[in-house]
Amino acid sequence: MQIRKCMIALIIYSFFIHTCFVSGDPTEDFKIERLPGQPYFTFQQYAGYVYVDNAKTRALYFYFVEAETQPESRPLVLWLNGGPGCSAVGYGVFIEHGPFRPKGDILIKNEYSWNKVANVLYLDAPAGVGFSYSTNKSYYTLVNDQMTAQDSLEFLNGWFTIFNKYKEHDFYIGGVSYGGHFVTQLANLVVEKKPSYKLKGIALGSPLLDFNTDLNARDEFYWSHGLISDNVYHLRLTVCNSSQNFRESMITGNISNACNTTSILSLEQVGASTNLGDVTGDICLSSGTSQSQTDSSINPQKFGTYVDVCADNTTTKYLNREDVKKALHAKLVGVNSWELCSGVLRYDYRDFEIPMRGILSSLIESGHRVIVYSGDQDAVVPFFGTRTLLNEIAKELKLNVTTPYRTWFEGRQVAGWTQSYADGRLTFATIRGGDHQAPYNQPARSFTLIEAYLAGRPPPTQ
Repeated sequence: MQIRKCMIALIIYSFFIHTCFVSGDPTEDFKIERLPGQPYFTFQQYAGYVYVDNAKTRALYFYFVEAETQPESRPLVLWLNGGPGCSAVGYGVFIEHGPFRPKGDILIKNEYSWNKVANVLYLDAPAGVGFSYSTNKSYYTLVNDQMTAQDSLEFLNGWFTIFNKYKEHDFYIGGVSYGGHFVTQLANLVVEKKPSYKLKGIALGSPLLDFNTDLNARDEFYWSHGLISDNVYHLRLTVCNSSQNFRESMITGNISNACNTTSILSLEQVGASTNLGDVTGDICLSSGTSQSQTDSSINPQKFGTYVDVCADNTTTKYLNREDVKKALHAKLVGVNSWELCSGVLRYDYRDFEIPMRGILSSLIESGHRVIVYSGDQDAVVPFFGTRTLLNEIAKELKLNVTTPYRTWFEGRQVAGWTQSYADGRLTFATIRGGDHQAPYNQPARSFTLIEAYLAGRPPPTQ
């Protein structure tokens, strides 16, 4: 009878990288006994692969950490990173809001880990990102939003089949930066396909939602924060703004003389060593990090790669260790080393111009709770544009203002500013002092915000 059950399980899980245990518990294959250098803990961790195509050529990698306490009643949060092409496991788990952060050869506990309030599932998508892979190399030649969303949905369907007890949990999808595209489009697919798991809402951090609005907000942000002069700001407004510059340089590949000249003047004034993810923050100048390394990581055309170079290096070194990969049930396929952002994936930059406004509005109208937060020192996707876009959506949907624009608090300090609509169906919040990936440099404030959101409360007023 046990053998028969095992054979049935193999058929059921034929989409997944899975070895059948006689115990009949498919999650056992994915359980992490212990990560090298980690401190003591009581919660469970899992990691591994799920195939997302019939031919079993594409496998997406995940890391899943159960809540520290009461995992059986806590919500489930899926986290996606941006880039496009950057690792949610690398950034989300080990730099932003996972349970541990690398420090030298060991891991230290993150006191503001989001698994204090939720079960958190981190997914590297699309294939080619982090430990996720495709054995068919032609897949990497041009990947787009639709392909990423579809594979992510296939992953979820497979993951919930393995971890089926979580189907009954409140389910949220979150992400950062270009994750504004990934999260919104995946959520839309989930709503359309009506799977057995129930989506409650989405959380977006410094998200790219509207190409022109978000990118052109950079120009005002640069000027208002003293990064460019009045003259260059005028050129940005009248000759070549940031969205036009990105379109010509990254999408069409045919940059005009006007945009090229304006861009050069802007870059000269902003400075090669200014971290656009955190314009008030210092850059990392450790003995192991050269100035050229630091400068090369600060590219105004990138999304989702604006974290301290030292944190990048520490995480990359840790995840390239053989003992770490073994503990994480991870492997390198078609690449020689693990990277925070993919070096093999070619993404279709034309998708940057796809507006998320309509999908976001549809999600709000269908009753899903949406929170959008922005680090107020982020020049990559400045809060100026995000706030403007959300105000426009609220007016279009005729949403009543539930919480007028005001301060919110973490502890006894102002943590940012917030406004909510329609009894919390749409909430906007800034994180004071926050960068492009605010849970990294403002962990306490970010944790307080997500804790309130998952509990169905507005950000605290005192």
